[in-house]
Amino acid sequence: MLIEDLQKRGLDVRDFGCFDESPVDYPDIGFAVAKAVQEGTLDRGILVCGTGIGMCIAANKVHGVSAALCHDVYSAGKARTSNNAQIITLGARVVGPELAKIIVERFLESDFSGGNSARKVGKITSFEDSAV
Repeated sequence: MLIEDLQKRGLDVRDFGCFDESPVDYPDIGFAVAKAVQEGTLDRGILVCGTGIGMCIAANKVHGVSAALCHDVYSAGKARTSNNAQIITLGARVVGPELAKIIVERFLESDFSGGNSARKVGKITSFEDSAV
């Protein structure tokens, strides 16, 4: 449903799975999307699991990538404008389909505002770089 909505908006969408009823471990998909963002193959990513929590944790393990769990429109905008997140995660058991569309739209239409937030994001990046 999200994929079709994004395609209708003319966006290039890459689906990382699930393609059938086979069991899938969410970290595998979370890592793959985050690696594509890290490598520059994708500018942004949207990950969905039951709560969005597991995907968020997995994506945030990839160096240089920031993922934010978003269950409301305000947080989706702030994930970009204040935190420069490249990925949002959603919980399919928490967020309904119509709200998910609006959350994704806000995330995609928002850009990092820099300013005072740039200093804070820079601190996070510096800490991450020093921990490697």
